[in-house]
Amino acid sequence: MMGPAHSLSGAAAWLGVGAAADATGRAMPWPVLLVGALICAGAALAPDLDHKAATISTAFGPLSKALCGIVDKLSAAVYRSTRKPGDPRRSGGHRTLTHTWVWAVFLGVGFSVLAATGGRWAVLGTLFVHLVLAIEGLLWRAARGTSSDVLVWLLAAAGSWILADVLNQPGNGADWLFTEPGQEYLWLGLPIVLGALVHDIGDALTVSGCPVLWPIPVARKRWYPVGPPRFMRFRAGSWIELKVLMPAFMVIGAASALGAVGFLG
Repeated sequence: MMGPAHSLSGAAAWLGVGAAADATGRAMPWPVLLVGALICAGAALAPDLDHKAATISTAFGPLSKALCGIVDKLSAAVYRSTRKPGDPRRSGGHRTLTHTWVWAVFLGVGFSVLAATGGRWAVLGTLFVHLVLAIEGLLWRAARGTSSDVLVWLLAAAGSWILADVLNQPGNGADWLFTEPGQEYLWLGLPIVLGALVHDIGDALTVSGCPVLWPIPVARKRWYPVGPPRFMRFRAGSWIELKVLMPAFMVIGAASALGAVGFLG
């Protein structure tokens, strides 16, 4: 799928988690719901760091472009070194390593540890990166042509500073789910894992499928392209994505948000 659909699906997924939490009597504080949805929307763009034209690869200027080149080469190397006889030969690394559950968990754990041990600046950095991506994804029409622009960065920086201050207030969720001393912000990795997995599921619906199960071998392939039957798949950017899936994500997200704050209960 394309970036806007990925971001919308990520936000809707976290809001769905919020609705489920409320239904089980463990409602999220509203800052956790909001911040988690924004992080998940941004993280849902992260797997495409292996593609030079992707939003995440251009969102931070030369830095993200350089990182994209490194990730692409790393992904290609991992693919070549772990492929089985049934896996086709390929040169690039797009839709390989970064489109797996292993990568999703790696990112989530990494950011969780960083946020929990790195202090305020680590939390701000985590929020900033994902807010930039969320702005690029959710507000794609308004942000078109301003990728890597200083205005997007300033908006994300201001939002990160405000949201970090809100979360720090007692009862607002810095210690949500993980309540022991020193575990504040450990939950920040959860929407990152979810966003990456939602991205992979979305790509699995397209004609190419997605090797989300790697390194688990399936049918003589280590990089088996998981997906529904061929007749149920669509091309990225097609009318199904734009006219059916994106509106559906909006409706699901809105309904989930109402459920998460107890409005539907």
